[in-house]
Amino acid sequence: MSSSMSSRPAFARRGRALLPGQRSELTVINADGTGRRVVLVADEIIEAPNWTADGLLIFNAGGQLWRIPAEGGTEPVPIDTAPLADLNNDHVLAPDGRSIYVSSDDSHLYVLPIGGGTPKRISNAHPERHHYYLHGVSPDGRTLVYTGVNTRDGNRWGYVNIWTIPAAGGPDTQLTDSTRPDDGAEYSPDGQWIWFNSELASPGHAQIFRMRPDGSEVTQVTTDEQVNWFPHFSPDGQSIVYLSYPEGTQGHPPDKAVILRFMRPDGTGRRDVVAFNGGQGTINVNSWAPDSQRFAYVAYPIG
Repeated sequence: MSSSMSSRPAFARRGRALLPGQRSELTVINADGTGRRVVLVADEIIEAPNWTADGLLIFNAGGQLWRIPAEGGTEPVPIDTAPLADLNNDHVLAPDGRSIYVSSDDSHLYVLPIGGGTPKRISNAHPERHHYYLHGVSPDGRTLVYTGVNTRDGNRWGYVNIWTIPAAGGPDTQLTDSTRPDDGAEYSPDGQWIWFNSELASPGHAQIFRMRPDGSEVTQVTTDEQVNWFPHFSPDGQSIVYLSYPEGTQGHPPDKAVILRFMRPDGTGRRDVVAFNGGQGTINVNSWAPDSQRFAYVAYPIG
């Protein structure tokens, strides 16, 4: 493993904290598992890198967004999102590279210039709690796909389904309607499919699925003992990387012995890329490089 790290920066602590002796490692790796390189080490939680067309990694820390060159070697720089300071780890880059869509813990979605600026809300007010967790944008940039979370029987996470909303704002459209959670949705680069993880086939045991953008033709892609989350397409449409948890894992928690796995869009060619301590925050959003040869993730080693 090579390294081109900056010194450890200080980020605000917000939400979950690292365990004693633990650190966050923003890492880049080749899709074949070679060339692993740590770009940044932090003593607070950092999460969910995106990779921009001009070679920057954008990640979340302390409710804010930060950017750092994918080659490392410099300190990360904050992205101005004021007045928002409660961003979670679900943020997506517009296909034209000019804007970034973000999820706030106020339950809403916003858009702002990728270099920073005043956020504009694009999500809707609902009569009952409806929390937007953003995961994808259509290749034409016109539609966002997100996880909509509603309360059911007193459980704030009781109803978790896939929805879309126009990127410019407009009505929400519900694509899945199940009491078994559907999450982590992302468009294929050709726009023909939405890929996601779901417990549809087995409660408590998420697998990778795909469906048409109108919610039809729901098809299960993975069927194994691991708990599989967050399928992410390479820009060239030829490869998928996803997060694989140990059997019996509920949801997508932190601090598990996880594996990043590779497969082709037809489900073939499955192989492990790298294993480490991680989970929540590791690869919640698409982090493929523009060349489709590398991707970024966050590991959380202890000791």
